[in-house]
Amino acid sequence: MITTEGGAPVEVRRSARRTRTVAAFWENGTAVVAIPARFTAAQEKEWVQRMLAKLHRQGERRSAAGRKRPASDAALASHAAQLSERYLGGKAAPASVRWVSNQNSRWGSATPADGTIRLSDKLRPMPQWVIDYVLLHELAHLLVAGHNAAFWKLLEAYPETGRAKAFLEGVSFAMARGLQGSEAANGAVRPGQEHWTDDAD
Repeated sequence: MITTEGGAPVEVRRSARRTRTVAAFWENGTAVVAIPARFTAAQEKEWVQRMLAKLHRQGERRSAAGRKRPASDAALASHAAQLSERYLGGKAAPASVRWVSNQNSRWGSATPADGTIRLSDKLRPMPQWVIDYVLLHELAHLLVAGHNAAFWKLLEAYPETGRAKAFLEGVSFAMARGLQGSEAANGAVRPGQEHWTDDAD
């Protein structure tokens, strides 16, 4: 069985409709490489290695971008205000937003009564679009307490909601099986849709 450098499974899909291109993307934690049906075994091996390398480099770039996060509590609060304005019409106005190290089972928490939001330190190595999703999730809880239809409607405007949820589910899955948080966030499991296409000719 083929696996990525991080140990994720790899699926090779041959398609008669695909004649000139090779594609690679993540699907539910599996790296999928789609190739033309006409490829020989040698061509398959070459292109799978090439496309997995591209996915790996793309993941490293995303991880590096994720480290450019708001480092201080003040910067985090300012960023939360920007996200609220952009995606929630500024309706969610937290009294404070800060990083905490004592949340072992949750990515974040919100207390509507006093308007406070706390994000787990475990999010720090993750991509910024994942951190933004968790921030928006907690901002939405300042407006709607539960996870009902009204709550999820608030998050519809954020384009990465589905992908970020899948990413966090993948990280939780990996961590539950003994991987450290940074390993899970930076390469061991990468669910979602990172997609590369290349010309096979």
